[in-house]
Amino acid sequence: MKKWLLALVAVLVLALAACSGSDGEKNSGNSSEDKKQTETSSDTIIYESSKGPIEVPANPERVVVLSSYAGDLIQLGVNIVGVDSWSANNPNFEEQLKDVPVVSNEDLEKIIELEPDLIIGLDNINNADKLKEIAPTVLFTYGEYDYLQQHIEVGKAVNKEAEATAWVEDFKKRAADLGEKIKAKIGEDATVTVVENYEKQFYLFGDNWGRGTEILYQAMGLKMPQKVQDVALEPGYFAISQEVLGDYAGDFIVMSLVSEGQDTSFVDADWYNEIDAVKNGHTFVADGQRFYFNDALSLDYQLSFFEESFLGNN
Repeated sequence: MKKWLLALVAVLVLALAACSGSDGEKNSGNSSEDKKQTETSSDTIIYESSKGPIEVPANPERVVVLSSYAGDLIQLGVNIVGVDSWSANNPNFEEQLKDVPVVSNEDLEKIIELEPDLIIGLDNINNADKLKEIAPTVLFTYGEYDYLQQHIEVGKAVNKEAEATAWVEDFKKRAADLGEKIKAKIGEDATVTVVENYEKQFYLFGDNWGRGTEILYQAMGLKMPQKVQDVALEPGYFAISQEVLGDYAGDFIVMSLVSEGQDTSFVDADWYNEIDAVKNGHTFVADGQRFYFNDALSLDYQLSFFEESFLGNN
């Protein structure tokens, strides 16, 4: 009888051990699966765009940028594998983009071949839905954010918000300091007109349309002539015939000069050389292609340009 009981107990112990082993394996399997899921989820983040959440790579390695933001990505150290033609033609980006293919939102097959893990552009493009099928796609609305917050938003989209924010804070300080130095030299009430040539017209610019306007009027606090404010501040820009530039010219002129394919003979015209800012040597000519944008890399370049132009050797 005792032998029978001992045998039964032994069987029960073995059965319990087996169940325990099975549960352990099951739990171990769950742990492995949980770990796998955790690792997978850490490969992506959620960018909270104004249009809703977008799942994007936590560390994007192959980004296609379709408009405006190449300089922001370069400044943040993000690898670009495809870029829009305007950015590709910007001399500021020449070194960083020298081997990068030029693409547009129409080049779907070419973009597929580039195997992007993230696409960034503006939301007024065609094929947005098709681009989203290729890779996570973040499309911004131009002007939705101010020029500095836009850099931070790009930073958020590539999981570099801290780096972007640090650059913004540093830039604001550098620009404000330079603005004080410039105003101390030219006077608090001195005015600056920003203008660009195009097809025998001039375009006057407000304070948020690239061409260095954000730095001059917002970051440094320099003044815009009232006549320019009246026509260009709200819409962002305003076209005038070349011969009336003198009516809108401030004490200083920043001439964003587009020379490729454009007539620049006006620089020799009597009406141009009779403008006070021109006669006084207060006209600073900038390379239009370098001055189009207001991304981080372009802003750094423009800030250096203004320091040299207004202060020189001081």
